[in-house]
Amino acid sequence: MKKRDKKLFFSMTYEFLEIYMRVQLERSPATIESYRDALTVFRYYLRNQKNISLSSFEFVQCTRDLVLDFMEHLAAAGKKPGTRNQRLAALKSYLWFAADKDISLQSIALSIGRVKACRNPKKEKPILDEEALRLLFDAPNNTKMGIRDKTIMILLYDSAARIDEILSLKTQDICLDSEAPSIHVIGKGQKERVIALTERSCRHLQQYLAVYHPKNGPNTELLFYTVIKGNISKMSAANVERFLKKYAQQVRDIYPGLPDCVHPHMFRRTRATGLYRDGVDLAIVSRFLGHAQLETTRIYATPSVEMMRNAIENNSISSFDEKPIWNDDTDKIMAKLCGLR
Repeated sequence: MKKRDKKLFFSMTYEFLEIYMRVQLERSPATIESYRDALTVFRYYLRNQKNISLSSFEFVQCTRDLVLDFMEHLAAAGKKPGTRNQRLAALKSYLWFAADKDISLQSIALSIGRVKACRNPKKEKPILDEEALRLLFDAPNNTKMGIRDKTIMILLYDSAARIDEILSLKTQDICLDSEAPSIHVIGKGQKERVIALTERSCRHLQQYLAVYHPKNGPNTELLFYTVIKGNISKMSAANVERFLKKYAQQVRDIYPGLPDCVHPHMFRRTRATGLYRDGVDLAIVSRFLGHAQLETTRIYATPSVEMMRNAIENNSISSFDEKPIWNDDTDKIMAKLCGLR
């Protein structure tokens, strides 16, 4: 009897992540890392919960029941529905990639493809009101580090750029000596865009550059950087999250209305929602945010209570006893056009 060839489950993960996603699909580094994390979490589940090693787990062992058990394991570990759905989506995507490479795996991909995602009720995400923004911007003191923190917060809000877009900026990406000051950012999928700067952003960036990039300053092109044991490196998003948490706690002591968790993306959401509520066309907001699809921008298009009240008042029915404007003959004609007698 011919011995069955083993088809190891993780034999195509490198090609999936590094060639298919990075080179062919040109997915962003963050997206690739999220898929890598999902497959890694699945590997740890197999090792720790099922006692199956990476070098022995085969595609045929990836059954619907196993994936359902994996999802239950994530739920028991306290993972939110959105996180569980992302892990499942990554597994499905990988299996379809493998099935395209090897047609004999299509039945497995179909089986896992029928596993339903968790119900994930959409909650309206909080934004920062004007008072919260003012207090957060005023929270840093006038030290070197305080100047840096304030500049990052103001730039996050005014530009509505993603945190990685801000932290990836180089000094040559800043254009302040112009009638139209701007920054040049590289977004998801290596898409480039130019974002106009407000007068406030320009003022704080000039102050920041004078402190962190003076003549004979550090030998780095990075706009925002950290120095650890003499080594200069790109500032991490976690570092920004840490100082935001610190300033949020200071502000919360005097302004309890601040959202429970203040994070970098909240500035982007606040700015986009504010533009929409101020009447800026959604297509312009979408371009400002660097979205490829207008539908992506709609998640920021949440109307204010005032907008909803005005809409209701402007479209209210003034009278319910209006008489029809057509006579009996017109009614018969309309009925005939509708295929009625």
